[in-house]
Amino acid sequence: FEHFQRGIMAYKVEEYGQKNTLSYRVYFRDGSGNVISPFHDIPTFVNEERTIVNMVCEVPRWSNAKMEISKDEKLNPILQDSKKGKARFVHNCFPHHGYIWNYGAIPQTWENPDVADSNTGEKGDNDPIDICDIGEKVCTTGEVKQVKVLGVLAMIDEGETDWKVIGIDVTDPLADQMNDIDDVDKLMPGYISATIEWFRIYKIPAGKPENRFAFNGQCKNKDFALKIIEETVHQWKSMITGDGHPKISCMNTTQEGAREHVSAADAAKELESAPAKTDDAPLDPSVHKWHYIAL
Repeated sequence: FEHFQRGIMAYKVEEYGQKNTLSYRVYFRDGSGNVISPFHDIPTFVNEERTIVNMVCEVPRWSNAKMEISKDEKLNPILQDSKKGKARFVHNCFPHHGYIWNYGAIPQTWENPDVADSNTGEKGDNDPIDICDIGEKVCTTGEVKQVKVLGVLAMIDEGETDWKVIGIDVTDPLADQMNDIDDVDKLMPGYISATIEWFRIYKIPAGKPENRFAFNGQCKNKDFALKIIEETVHQWKSMITGDGHPKISCMNTTQEGAREHVSAADAAKELESAPAKTDDAPLDPSVHKWHYIAL
C-alpha cells in the first residue's frame, strides 16, 4: 500500500441544495482547490500495476437514496436520481437494508451504448462502470477511496450491459488477504451470493422484472475484471475526444485535447449559481418499508 500512497491526491467535496431532494448537488475540488469533474478529472488507476482504482463513492452502505454522477450536467456533480419527478430511493428487499456495500463509480470509464459487449452480447448502459466496495467502513457521498479490484459481475439491466466491479478498500483490515474473487467467500462467506440476489431483485418492488446476468450469474475473477475496466477506459477516451454523444457533459480541467476542456477559473464559475446548502429534508417513512420478494 505504501508504494502508491504518495501518488494519491486528496479530493474535497462541496454540497449545494437540500439533501434528499432533487436540488441536492455534490461538486468536487482537487487538492489544490480547483473545481473538477469526478467523471473526467480523477484518474482510473492509482498504482503502476493498474490493479487498484479510484472509487467515487455515490451511495454509502445501508442508505437508500439513489445518488449518482450526473452525465449531462456540467462538471458532473453527484445528484439524486429521479423517478416521475420525485427523488428516487431504492427499496429495502428483505432481508437487505438499502445498499449492502458502498456503491459508486470508477472515474474515466464509460460503457458505450452503441457497442455490443463481446461477453454479454448487449450494448453498454451509457454510464461509468459501477463498483461495490465490500470493506467495513461506511463511506460518505463524494468520498474518493482507493479500492483493490477483486472481480466483476455481468448484470443485464433492461437489455443493457451493466458491469458491477467487486473490490475492497485498500485500508480495510482484510484487504491484504483478499487478492481475487475466491477470497471473498473464504473471508466473507455469503457476501457474493447476497450481492447477486440484491442486484437480481432490487427493482422488483418498483414494478420492474428481475435483473439477469451473463456467465450464469457467476462473478468473474480479478484478471477478467481488470480487462473489462481497461475496455471501459478506452471507451471513455474515445467518447471524450470524439464528437458523438453530445448529451454527455465532458467539461473537464485536466484533459487537454478533449472536448469541453476549460480552465480552472471557468470551471469555478459554474458553481456561482448553485443553491446554498440547507438543512436535510426529512425522509418519508416509506423509505424504511420492508418488501418481501417471492421469485
